[in-house]
Amino acid sequence: MIGDQEIELLLADLLDIHGYDFTHYARASLRRRITRLWTMDRFPSFAELRYRVRSDPDYLKRFVEGITVNVTEMFRDPLFYKTLRTEVIKTLAAKPFIRIWHAGCATGEEVYSMAILLKEAQLLPKSLLYATDLNADVLETARRGIYPLQPMKQYSENYLLSGGTADFSSYYTAQYGHVKFSDELAGRMVFATHNLVSDQSFNEFDLIVCRNVLIYFDKVLQERVLKLFDESLGPLSYLALGSKETLLFSGIESKYKQLDREKIWRKFG
Repeated sequence: MIGDQEIELLLADLLDIHGYDFTHYARASLRRRITRLWTMDRFPSFAELRYRVRSDPDYLKRFVEGITVNVTEMFRDPLFYKTLRTEVIKTLAAKPFIRIWHAGCATGEEVYSMAILLKEAQLLPKSLLYATDLNADVLETARRGIYPLQPMKQYSENYLLSGGTADFSSYYTAQYGHVKFSDELAGRMVFATHNLVSDQSFNEFDLIVCRNVLIYFDKVLQERVLKLFDESLGPLSYLALGSKETLLFSGIESKYKQLDREKIWRKFG
C-alpha cells in the first residue's frame, strides 16, 4: 500500500518536472488509482515507480491516464438528458447562436449525446460544442468519434429513456466491431486540451456540462473550478453537474437557481 508521503512525492514530481498539477485532487481516489497502477505494473519498489514517472515519457503517459477518470457513456442518466431536452435546449432555441462547453469530456460520448439532442431540436447548425479534457489521448478518441459496437445496445436504451424517438443506429455506421458517429455531429465540435486546475476561461457559454469531475477534487479546487465556470457563463445560462455534485454551499450558489430534480442550475440575469 502506498502511503501519504509517497503520494506527495509523486505529486511533487508531476508538478515540478512535468507541469501536471494534481495537488488538489482528493487523496483517497488518488491512492486507489496509484496503488492499482503499482500492482498492475508489478513494480518491485516505490523507488522504481517514482523513477519511471520522473524519467520515462511513455510511462508518464500511462500514469497520468491511470490517475485521471475517463469513464463515461452515451445518454448516461437518461432523466438528466430528458431534462436537457425538455427544459434547457428548448430555452436555448431562442438564442441566435448556442455555445456549449463539455469540461472533462473524456472520450466524448456525452458530447455526441448532446449533438444528437441538438440535431433532433433542429438546432445543431447554429450550435458549437467545445469538448475539453486534460488528457490528449482520450480527446483523440473523442475527435475520431469511433467507439466499440458492444455498448450500443445499452446506449440505445438510454437514448430512448431520454425521450429519443429516432432509430439510434441511424447516427452511426457500424463496421468490424466498431461504430463511427456521423460527420454531421462531429462537424459542430471543437476539441482542445484544457486543464481545469490551471487554465483560464476561453469563451462565454450558454451551457457548461461537467459531470462527475468535481467529486475527484478537494474543496479548494472545487471552488476554483466553479468560479471558472461562473466566469464562463453568460446571462440566463445553465450549468450541469454530476449526480453527487452540487452548487450548495459554494461561493457562486447565490447566483443560481436549481431546476427541479436534476443537477442543472440556471444563472440569474
